Amino acid sequence: MAGPVLRVLVDMDGVLADFEGGVLRGFLASFPGEPHLSLAQRRGFSVLEQYRALREDLAVKIASVYESQGFFLGLDPIPGAIEAMQEMIQMPNTEVFLCTTPLRKYDYCVQEKYQWVEKHLGPKFVERLILTRDKTIVSADLLFDDKDTIRGVEPNPSWEHILFSCCHNKHLKLEPPRKRLESWTDDWRAILESKRSKVK
Repeated sequence: MAGPVLRVLVDMDGVLADFEGGVLRGFLASFPGEPHLSLAQRRGFSVLEQYRALREDLAVKIASVYESQGFFLGLDPIPGAIEAMQEMIQMPNTEVFLCTTPLRKYDYCVQEKYQWVEKHLGPKFVERLILTRDKTIVSADLLFDDKDTIRGVEPNPSWEHILFSCCHNKHLKLEPPRKRLESWTDDWRAILESKRSKVK
């Protein structure tokens, strides 16, 4: 007899695609003489705000990197992410969706997110891509996301947020019962099974 279905949402940037590495690489290539932040120096979810604090005009320059054509499509996969997704989607009684927030300046971002998914994960995941500015209204059991605080119109989302470790959030101390996944080589399967045991 089939058990309860576990629905899992997985963010893209910083969880499946190496956004931070891509931003730094693009910034160094486009503005080689400007001050920059190494990945170890990154703090806070918004790379734009940290560069603005470094120097006001750097915010425009860093934004020009990730708003440029080809940026999202050119991002490298996070190590182990592709393999984890291919395994997760095959798990019995498990529904996997990619849930990502597009840029407000979405000229290239939206199309390239679809193209990235097709390139790295294949057409079956293209059918499972959700683009939204508000993840709190999407119903699921788990959300893997590198953003430390996710707010929206729904004050109590249905999902449990698992913080995926990224350079900008590694220093944060989580208060129990919050959980963190250090990487895709960490035991993500145990998180799914623990949650599955609580799903009725």
